[in-house]
Amino acid sequence: MNAAGAVRSTSSPARIELAELIRLKPAGESLKIGALRVRATDAGGHLSRLKGRGVEFDESRPYQPGDDLRTMDWKVTARTGKPHTKVFREERDRPVILWLDLRRPMLFATKGVFKAVRAAQTAALVAWSAVANGDRLGGLIFSDREHVELRPRLGRRAALRMLRVICDRAFWDPAYAAAAAAQPHSLERLTRVARPGSQIFLLSDFRSLDASFERHLRQLARHSDVCLVHFFDPVERSLPPPGRYRVLAGSRSVAIDTGGGAERRAYRDRFIERRAALAKLARFPGVQLLECGTHGDPQKVLSARFAGR
Repeated sequence: MNAAGAVRSTSSPARIELAELIRLKPAGESLKIGALRVRATDAGGHLSRLKGRGVEFDESRPYQPGDDLRTMDWKVTARTGKPHTKVFREERDRPVILWLDLRRPMLFATKGVFKAVRAAQTAALVAWSAVANGDRLGGLIFSDREHVELRPRLGRRAALRMLRVICDRAFWDPAYAAAAAAQPHSLERLTRVARPGSQIFLLSDFRSLDASFERHLRQLARHSDVCLVHFFDPVERSLPPPGRYRVLAGSRSVAIDTGGGAERRAYRDRFIERRAALAKLARFPGVQLLECGTHGDPQKVLSARFAGR
């Protein structure tokens, strides 16, 4: 696969293999996933857009004509009686954090591959980009039954560690998840992994949005940049004509009845409401939204936002 090409089909629409995620390395390296913006709360609360990684405070120096007034160091200016400017330097290893949803609703597709497979491919692309950019990589991978926390680390080993966890068969076995016990809110767990200044990717179909999710998202976005990547199957957006159809759910093919007009409208309206809720979340400062269908190409989705930055 060439770095500019589409993500190739998987050996199975229902699961992902480690070798397939490793093959995405060239495509991931072509992405420039870094800071979406620079937080300058010490410089009057203004935000500036820069390419590449974020920046952090280095030192103060005497003001020079042409310096941005938003970076004035007012404390040093007041103490010395002479205007001083804050100098920032590029961050060397901005943490990239992945939150990957592998719960049962993600093990579904009528076209292409499971939502979970597309999410795993997306996670691999982001992971390889982080390695290429010299950023630390960590995350939280979870199903209905369990979760795995990965503290941010540098290098290829960090990516391989994450990809091996993603490919763990327990995550891809619907029968294993069937007896799941209640789990604490997974986004709350993420606050233990992601430190302020992180670039966070939330990969899910977001079928369980609630007030708790919004509260934790606001908390994360207050100090980090957050990218929501919404995965969906075409049938979730619009049911096919009334009738019985066979679809892939979990490890088996099941029949669904698309019902009459009222049922179809209610189904469509639920999807519209979920997308509207995501669009609302994406209006929070520091949050953006991307979408990828089960028949889509996650590399193209990410490239539209991050290629050549």
